[in-house]
Amino acid sequence: MTEFRSPSPAELEIFASLAGPVQSVARNRTIRREGDRPQSVYMLVDGWVLSSMTLADGSRQIVKVHLPGDMLGSPSVALDRAAETLTALTPVKLRPISLSALGSLFMRTPHMAALLFLSAQQERVILMDRLCSIGRTSAECRLAAFLVHLHDRLKRIRPDMGPRFEHPLTQEQIGDTIGLTAVHVNRVFRGLEEKKLILRDGHSIELLDIAALRRLSGVSARTLAQDLSWLPKPLH
Repeated sequence: MTEFRSPSPAELEIFASLAGPVQSVARNRTIRREGDRPQSVYMLVDGWVLSSMTLADGSRQIVKVHLPGDMLGSPSVALDRAAETLTALTPVKLRPISLSALGSLFMRTPHMAALLFLSAQQERVILMDRLCSIGRTSAECRLAAFLVHLHDRLKRIRPDMGPRFEHPLTQEQIGDTIGLTAVHVNRVFRGLEEKKLILRDGHSIELLDIAALRRLSGVSARTLAQDLSWLPKPLH
């Protein structure tokens, strides 16, 4: 939500008071399973988390790779049972926020609640772009879109980050995100390397030509709303 406007110190203090204590979750452990009754959302403090859904044939579609600062599990607050499984991809730290606490946030800090709403709409557009990418573009375009998107999000967390970044994802997990088999993902990675667009070294990837990758991805450039005068006033 801070990509739109930073909450005020008073709002951050209220938010911190509503969130539970930091919890540690080991790598590959499930945070919440698909079908569980949603009782909390989670603020990801550190680490990477996968949000996935199980298909009728038992295969998995990863719908989001979560990074520090993300809110986990919020789509399922609209449902009686959780639609997604949240899995710790790395050791993670998170803070649970009960639904009653979340409701209190809407009452006490309408401005911060509005920022959460905007962030949810931005996420919806990202998923719309991902749907178009998976449904209507080539495997090469999908992987390019995924790498650029991941780099953009990591750079938001670390503004001084260059074109190289580390990631914990396997080729199978990348395939489960962009709708390809692990073998196909490896083949497409090699194709991008041969075109001198990326350089791989284990779990390190360097984007050698980000502008070309962005063009290849076919995903439209998005500019966040600048006029936020319609939002409730921040709490002081």
